[in-house]
Amino acid sequence: MEFHAIGMLEFISISAGIYSADQMLKTAKVTLLEAHPICAGKYMVLIAGGVDEVTSAVKAGEDSVSSSFIVDSLVIPNIHKDIFPALSASTFIQEIKALGSVETFTAASAIISADKALKAAKVRLMDLRLANGMGGKSYFTLTGDIADVEAAMKEAEDELKDKGLIVNTIIIPHPHEQLTKALL
Repeated sequence: MEFHAIGMLEFISISAGIYSADQMLKTAKVTLLEAHPICAGKYMVLIAGGVDEVTSAVKAGEDSVSSSFIVDSLVIPNIHKDIFPALSASTFIQEIKALGSVETFTAASAIISADKALKAAKVRLMDLRLANGMGGKSYFTLTGDIADVEAAMKEAEDELKDKGLIVNTIIIPHPHEQLTKALL
C-alpha cells in the first residue's frame, strides 16, 4: 500500500496516548503503523494514509487530550518513500560510502529531519530508530557520496537547530570496513 502522508503524536502519558490513538483511528481512514510505550514513560502513535486523512486524525488526537500530555507531533505530506522501509528495518543498502547520522531528542523530530534530508540530496536512508531502548531519543543514518551526505545533513540540522531537538550529528567520509559491516 502506498502512503502519501505520515502523522505522529508523542505523549508523556501512556493512557493519554492510548486514548488519543483510538480517537485518531475513529476520526479518519488511516493505517496504524505503531502505537506503544517508548522509553522514559512516553507513548508514541504513528499513522499513515492520505494527506487530508492523516491531518484530520492528528488534529483529533491532539484535541482529545490535554496539550500538557503532548511532547511532539507531526504531519508530513508527500513523505519520502524511503522513510517506510527504514521504520520497519527493511532497507537494503549494498555499500556505505560516506555516513551521516542525526540523533534527536524526540521521535517526531527524527522523522521530520530524515524526510528533509532525503529530499535535499541523493542519499539513502539506512536506518530510522524511534525512541525504544534509547531513553526516548531517536536517530537515523544515511549514506551516499560525501557532498550529498553533507547537503542532506545540513538540511536535517537546519530543520532542528532552532527547536533545540538535536542531540548530536556526525559525518564520516570513509567509515572503517568493520563499522561498515556492522551497520549493514
